[in-house]
Amino acid sequence: MNSNIQPPKAQKKAKTLTIHDDVRIDNYYWLNDKENPEVINYLEAENAYTKQMMRHTEDFQKSLFEEMKGRIKEDDSSVPYKLNGYWYISRFEKGHDYPIYTRKRDTLEAEEDILFDCNQMAKNESYFNLGSIAISPDNKLAAFSTDTLGRRQYIIQIKNLETGEIYSDKILNTTGSVTWANDNKTLFYDRRDDVTLRSHKVLKHTLHTEASEDVLVYHETDDTFNSFVYKSKSRKYIIIGSASTLSSEYRILNADNPNGDFKLFQSRIDKVEYTITHYNDVFYIISNIDGASNFKLLKTNENTTESQYWEEVLPHRKDVLIEDIEVFKEYLVVNERENGLNNLRIISWSGSEDYYLPFSCETYTTYIANNPDFDSSFLRYGFSSLTAPNAIIDYNFKTGQSEIKKEQTILGGTFKKENYESKRIWATARDGVKVPISLVYKKGVKLDGTNPLLQYAYGSYGSTTDPSFSTIRLSLLDRGFIFAIAHIRGGEYLGRDWYENGKLLNKKNTFTDFIDCSKYLIEKNYTSSEHLYASGGSAGGLLMGVVINLNPELYHGVLAAVPFVDVVTTMLDDTIPLTTGEYDEWGNPNEETFYRYMKSYSPYDNVEAKAYPNLLVTTGLHDSQVQYWEPAKWVAKLRDLKKDHKTLLLHTDMDAGHGGASGRFESLKEVALEYAFILDLEGIST
Repeated sequence: MNSNIQPPKAQKKAKTLTIHDDVRIDNYYWLNDKENPEVINYLEAENAYTKQMMRHTEDFQKSLFEEMKGRIKEDDSSVPYKLNGYWYISRFEKGHDYPIYTRKRDTLEAEEDILFDCNQMAKNESYFNLGSIAISPDNKLAAFSTDTLGRRQYIIQIKNLETGEIYSDKILNTTGSVTWANDNKTLFYDRRDDVTLRSHKVLKHTLHTEASEDVLVYHETDDTFNSFVYKSKSRKYIIIGSASTLSSEYRILNADNPNGDFKLFQSRIDKVEYTITHYNDVFYIISNIDGASNFKLLKTNENTTESQYWEEVLPHRKDVLIEDIEVFKEYLVVNERENGLNNLRIISWSGSEDYYLPFSCETYTTYIANNPDFDSSFLRYGFSSLTAPNAIIDYNFKTGQSEIKKEQTILGGTFKKENYESKRIWATARDGVKVPISLVYKKGVKLDGTNPLLQYAYGSYGSTTDPSFSTIRLSLLDRGFIFAIAHIRGGEYLGRDWYENGKLLNKKNTFTDFIDCSKYLIEKNYTSSEHLYASGGSAGGLLMGVVINLNPELYHGVLAAVPFVDVVTTMLDDTIPLTTGEYDEWGNPNEETFYRYMKSYSPYDNVEAKAYPNLLVTTGLHDSQVQYWEPAKWVAKLRDLKKDHKTLLLHTDMDAGHGGASGRFESLKEVALEYAFILDLEGIST
């Protein structure tokens, strides 16, 4: 990279921040005002610098983009599913970025009706996302939601599927989720707070009326909770949920009576979570009540829903986490996680059958797919591994046979799954805990310490990064890279305790686990510090910020996407989206204990005058989850303090939000930039 090009320097404007008798000086606080032309000028200057520094890779980026795009079947379609008399299919057409949503009546041989062509809808937009589609019970109307900014503030509209007319009803600032009552004219939806974007109100809209006339049916006043609304699979109930990180609560209303009053299912209890599934006259409940940290399955009659009436169906097990269930007429399917691996358990209501679907490898992902029909004799589930493309499979309860309905097509003619190898290894953390790492690489790799290796992790919110297939990743594997997923604490890979031991005042376990995995990979000669790269986004970007503060010498390069790096300032500002709802994850810094702990690892607050690895930071100007100014401030401070000549780049997408660019191909350009960055550091240019 060209070291003669001078990077932009953000102006220092000292702001004093004081709490708990502790003073912090923030020289770049002013960058949080995107209406300030100076801020936009700085971001554009950083973009120009990134473009200049990466100019020599532009042809390579284009080649990588075409290579990744070339593996994707452009004229692809989903596996059809049947709901209320119609088969629903989404498909892509060659040369187009966005899906087309269609349906066929009764049979798959029937004439196709196009519900929404997102390519037409996105034509004049720099960003577009169709959030959801909800079909009315009589199949005549579709409520749909769109976001054209990337801040996840959706507009809900209604389309007549018989005439194609889009009604004048327009509902602003919603989550995008919308639910029909059974009368085909009443809709329920979630509204966001105008400032914090917290989903805090559920409203009721009547067809052909002004949104200003919509009726408030629920207001969540606790700013650590978010509200949401949906319809039960049985179609009998409209359900309002309200949840924080640690607690949940539901209200139910017969969908035939949309003007009735919602009934409280079970009032919230501190640190008790539950979810509900309705079937016949019973609700099935997954809950951690009574200390069931890995959750247990219970049931109760729909007329007596309070917790004193809940009866145990499947007990709590110390080593098995219950993640999800699917209810059928004759079977219950339970998605469990044991020793990091998902299992699908099949139980007949008659009690005569109780078994698991067999999976043979250690680095796979399986999940319950879309199963809208109670009466189905098939379970539809998904499966992939680090070496096997994604597949949608129908399992026949009666015959025990599985049929692959669709396996991801990998174009290009060079991919053969038998050419790749995956395995799981276990690193020992500094406190003696064993941390699993999933690996994939091309066969023939020699463990001599010279292999480039990209180590990825997330490690927050109990979110588990399962080992699944990626066509994009092949562009690294085929150039000699090893890819590693570190299943660090803060996720739920090894159960609920794995999460609890990586949050709040245990959060540093997340960071040290990642570092100890890096050291183990080096020790076992999978790679070396000259060839080790790290990657993480959002809360995983926080992880990147911490590990390069603690052990910058371990990594040759780091990719930090939409990184949450200004932890203390953000968590002290309750006007920022998500802040108050995050207290159960990170702690409330208005309490001194949490403030001191948070400050001790916050990447922005701990930047030092020392050498750092090569670093590419990416963000979106309209990000509503991690505001653009966090990475911008971080890069500005790193530029000022770091004592090395390594590359530091900031790229801001001026049109996108937290999820990056819209469209299935446009996002590949971002990946091409990231891959070109680390491949260039390895001296790989083709």
